[in-house]
Amino acid sequence: QVQLVESGGGLVQAGGSLRLSCAASGNILSINAMDWYRQAPGKQRELVAPITSGDSTNYADSVKGRFIISRDNAKNTVYLQMNSLKPEDTAVYYCNARITTSTFRTFNYWGQGTQVTVSS
Repeated sequence: QVQLVESGGGLVQAGGSLRLSCAASGNILSINAMDWYRQAPGKQRELVAPITSGDSTNYADSVKGRFIISRDNAKNTVYLQMNSLKPEDTAVYYCNARITTSTFRTFNYWGQGTQVTVSS
């Protein structure tokens, strides 16, 4: 079994910062890409930022220059540092990871989501 557990969400004023974490645990052989997604009420889930196993990153235009994705492979953890937050960043944030298990099978796993609310 593999689990992804997110933390770090909360309520913050516009202009503030939050740091999200997502830790993977279980029968993990290796972790490939890790991504952060978000879903606002009434909207589709969107990709915010991916990071490859080689630390290559990319960002949605809406967060470029404000958010930073990083990972700690020793801890099987991905982070999302969110700065200069705006009310439109309000959403449930999910992490996703492509994981190869100890049985040599590869799956996409999702975390349970963490709420981020930015007040104006």
